[in-house]
Parts: sequence; structure tokens; C-alpha cells
Amino acid sequence: MSTSTVDTVARFQDPLTARVPLALGVFRILVGLMYAMHGTVKLFGFPSGSPAAVGTWPAWWAGVLEVVLGLLITVGFFTRIAAFVASGMMAVAYFWMHFPDGFWPIDNGGETAALYSFIFLLLVFTGPGALSINRR
Repeated sequence: MSTSTVDTVARFQDPLTARVPLALGVFRILVGLMYAMHGTVKLFGFPSGSPAAVGTWPAWWAGVLEVVLGLLITVGFFTRIAAFVASGMMAVAYFWMHFPDGFWPIDNGGETAALYSFIFLLLVFTGPGALSINRR
């Protein structure tokens, strides 16, 4: 690459790199809210569906964890710990509920669980980014 091309690329990348914490924070908030919504469906039937009976295993308990962990991740409080637990929970859900139906997530219905597991694992390593209650 010529020097002018390198300078052009650097000028384009620098403003984006400077906004990584903000982008990560917005990403964390959206993922946390979507994850919490999986729990509200199980607990309250909101926004659609039927709620699980109180105390039933595993649906009701999974709903409680999804709401609590999703909200912790959303607000950025103990994000790494909450994301670690949520990542493990989604890995267990994948291997327990989906993997017996086939290897590939796209075929066994486990694509969402697999994606959430890796998304939360990423948050374990990156931390909460900007817009969090406790940034570390």
C-alpha cells in the first residue's frame, strides 16, 4: 500500500475505533434486553406465549435466570459475572435441548442458544463498554 492509502485508511478507522466502548455498550444493552425478554415470555407470557407454571423445571427457573441476568447485563452491573453465567446457561441449553436432535445448530433449532452463548462469552472478555453502572 502506498503511504497515502495507509493514511486514508487510518483516517477512516480512527473515529470508529474511538467509539468502540459506546458501540459495545449499545450492543450489551440490546442483547441484555432481548435475553431478558426470553425470560418474560417464560414467566409472564409477555409479549406473547403462555407462561410456565411457577416453579416448573426447567422453564420457570430458566425464565427467572434470563430476566435477572438479562437485566444485570442491560444495566452493566456485574456484567462479566452475569455474562459468564448466561453463557454457560445457554451452552447447557444447547447441549441438553438441541444437540440430541443433530450436530448443526441450524438443523437442530439451537442457533439462538449457540449464538447467545458466544455473545455472552464475548462480553466476559470485553466487559460492559460504555453506558454501564460499573465500568471495568
